[in-house]
Amino acid sequence: MNDYYDAFEISPVPPPGPDAVPPAHYRGIYGMPAFVTIPTTDLDASVAFWTRGLDFIELFRTPGRVVHLRRWAFQDVLLVRADVVQEQVPAMTVSFSCVMDQIEPIAAACRALDPDRVQGPTDTFWNTRDIEMITPENVRVVFTAAKPYVPESQGAQNLAAMGITGPAVADGGHNEGDD
Repeated sequence: MNDYYDAFEISPVPPPGPDAVPPAHYRGIYGMPAFVTIPTTDLDASVAFWTRGLDFIELFRTPGRVVHLRRWAFQDVLLVRADVVQEQVPAMTVSFSCVMDQIEPIAAACRALDPDRVQGPTDTFWNTRDIEMITPENVRVVFTAAKPYVPESQGAQNLAAMGITGPAVADGGHNEGDD
């Protein structure tokens, strides 16, 4: 028996695949299990980048103080008014899940806003395709889309080398009940 179980039912992230459909923007109110707080000297410019470039919505705002942004459920960002913002890109990175069909449009939208602050898409060792943007607040944001699991692929071999077993093909990709 392993210590892991299939808990995809609590995640808004769809299973990877060419027909993966992203969930709608989530407007419900809940106790946030995690969120990032990002200081900004220009709330309106930051909101414009996050909404037009990164596909977030403005959930609510307290004028001149804070703007709560959200994409999918559990992808919450609080932009907070600050007098000064760090000028160097920090070592911290925040990553958000997306589906494969969103990678190019998000990269294009961000390139339209600031072409010098977008990198990728890049295929990773752990079987995702990522794009990286630096926001006006100098936050490194990565959008990451899982590639479909193909048992014979290099991606599957890479995951196995890290100790991650792939989904069982016979049961539709779920590991529930694996020993």
